[in-house]
Amino acid sequence: MSRIKVMVNGMPGNMAANVARHVADDGRFELILFSLTGPEITEKEYKLSSLQIRLVNPGERENIINEIKKREGDFISIDYTHPSAVNSNAEFFCRHSLPFVMGTTGGDRKKLAETVLSSGICAIISPNMAKQIVGFQAMMEYAAKTYPDLFRGYSLTVKESHQKGKADTSGTAKTIVGCFNKLGIPFAEQEISMERDPERQETVWGIPPEFIKGHGWHTYTLVSEDQTVKFEFSHNINGRDIYAKGTLDAIFFLNGRIKEGVKGRVFSMIDVLHASGI
Repeated sequence: MSRIKVMVNGMPGNMAANVARHVADDGRFELILFSLTGPEITEKEYKLSSLQIRLVNPGERENIINEIKKREGDFISIDYTHPSAVNSNAEFFCRHSLPFVMGTTGGDRKKLAETVLSSGICAIISPNMAKQIVGFQAMMEYAAKTYPDLFRGYSLTVKESHQKGKADTSGTAKTIVGCFNKLGIPFAEQEISMERDPERQETVWGIPPEFIKGHGWHTYTLVSEDQTVKFEFSHNINGRDIYAKGTLDAIFFLNGRIKEGVKGRVFSMIDVLHASGI
């Protein structure tokens, strides 16, 4: 069985580098030694163990991508870049017929999906690549659909903490808030409390120091109108491996759909879960 060629974009960012490391170590895949990066990156290369990854800035990517396609043939692109680049990156992938997995949050999500649907490729787009978190989201979405207004009259507080470098509000938190809206609680995404201060993360939240630079802690607290009932849901993740492992499953799933000839379709991590029988 031939290995699946993968190009991981967003290095030297921590998430992209973590995924690239997992790809390089997994015998099912072959890592392409190029990575699209942002305009602020001045480095030309990123060293990943014994591998040298060539970093490609926006000004040169149009020319270099044709060279990569000619040299490598078919491959799957991974996007862990920056929220501000989500839509332009998707347009780039579609324009060059590059199927992709996007774990980057932010951007215009509706436009993002429309870009893929009108193209000749397929993609997996998910604000969270951790299968277990996606499963939790699916449970919440089922509850919201099956028991609308279940928590009508309750108040909601949402707190999320991520590493200082995460620019936007957690996409997972936004998704869960949407479920609580359907469950009867009016709550705006802007009310989500974001924590990005490393000192407070360690002293107030109790996040282990070794994971301050890479974590995702979320707590959703619901309290009844008379203050006599309280529900609390939490999911705390230290490190990035859970997201990287989910990304590898997504690559494998997408490769299967490509072989089936699927075009112009957006998949989610829920589709990946269904396919894996989890």
